[in-house]
Amino acid sequence: MKPELSLAGLSARKHTFTLPLNYDDPQGKKIQVFARELLSNDINTDSNERPFLVFFQGGPGFGAIRPAANSGWIKRALTEFRVLLLDQRGTGLSTPVSYLSLAHFNSELQAEYLSHFRADNIIRDAEAIREQLCPGQKWSILGQSFGGFCVLKYLNDAPEGVKEAYITGGVPSLTRTADEVYQATYQRVLAKNRDFFTRFSDAQELVTQMAEHLTHHEVRIATGERLTVEMLQLLGINIGMEQGPESVYYLLEHALIETDLGTHVNPLFLAHFCHLLDFNTNPIFALLHESIYCQRSASNWSAQRVRAQYDEFNYEFGKPFLFTGEMVYPWFFEQFTNLKPLKHAANLLATKNNWPTLYNLDTLANNQVPVAAAIYSEDMFVEMRYSLETAKQVGNLKYWLTSEYEHNGIRMDGEHILDKLIALNRGEQLR
Repeated sequence: MKPELSLAGLSARKHTFTLPLNYDDPQGKKIQVFARELLSNDINTDSNERPFLVFFQGGPGFGAIRPAANSGWIKRALTEFRVLLLDQRGTGLSTPVSYLSLAHFNSELQAEYLSHFRADNIIRDAEAIREQLCPGQKWSILGQSFGGFCVLKYLNDAPEGVKEAYITGGVPSLTRTADEVYQATYQRVLAKNRDFFTRFSDAQELVTQMAEHLTHHEVRIATGERLTVEMLQLLGINIGMEQGPESVYYLLEHALIETDLGTHVNPLFLAHFCHLLDFNTNPIFALLHESIYCQRSASNWSAQRVRAQYDEFNYEFGKPFLFTGEMVYPWFFEQFTNLKPLKHAANLLATKNNWPTLYNLDTLANNQVPVAAAIYSEDMFVEMRYSLETAKQVGNLKYWLTSEYEHNGIRMDGEHILDKLIALNRGEQLR
């Protein structure tokens, strides 16, 4: 097959696979799953003969990265692999989920349909793709954030398909409930708030002025929703990312402008605000985020319930303003335009109490596949203590504990991170 896309230093091929929505009903409804194969343009080697490295994107609910050039971790990977960027089911070009794609279902059927979009079926898709692209051969896998959850699920369900595994910023707990996860992450978010407002000395004044303005004026963001104080707090999902605090601070600097007609919210702020939040464009994140922690139990809107233990997040005049993190709240489905049609389905998913078990502790304890993981000690999204707990429960797992990176570190200095993990996994000297 001829490469269908040429980029700086690499070539790409598109693959689309027709796979079952429900693997328990293989003759039933089908979905399309898209993957992009990346190959080095190194003329001294035959890239087609290199083994695959499959990348599982963070999320849930986000398509794989769209590379512009041979750089970062991809540059390191292409020195010995073909890279397969998988759009997980429901994302990117893989039968994407949206309020439009679900409009022909009633709420019950929407919830049933969406229940097939967790890590278990993402891994079934990957195995079906492996049998088509490289039958009988094992491949290597790499997961970032939620992609790391997928990696452990792969080792749990189909280790026979994996040669070696890598995880960056995404070693999940195997047993902790959603409530336990959010109790830990709220503490992390508090710490990130302290860091942010200490680092940017006028940020508290800027954001408080904005919150007070929103309290007394109706303001619409570029996508049409009314901008509320609790929606403003959602910018906090960015302060746990590399270069995220800077993005939030610079946005706050532009928030309010003075005109001859009084104080107004800057149109630039209203446009850029939408770019920093993905809930309208990536609904799986809001619909299924809490379910990634559920095993034979319901989340029952865990983040909302646990938040009741942290009154400091409830903004009032005279109190410091605090950002929230990646928590999902039921009011999303009342305020975000593209989530409103999915409100009842979201409630059904939040109360679903028969989610399949994700991990078998005995299976993972006896894992034979070499695994190397980067655990970020300052991670706002994945609790370090729980990641270290899991590292003891998974056989053949080595980890690198570092404070050098935030949660999305693979995007910022991924070449170094992947190089270090490959060396760690194979017992080699770091290049």
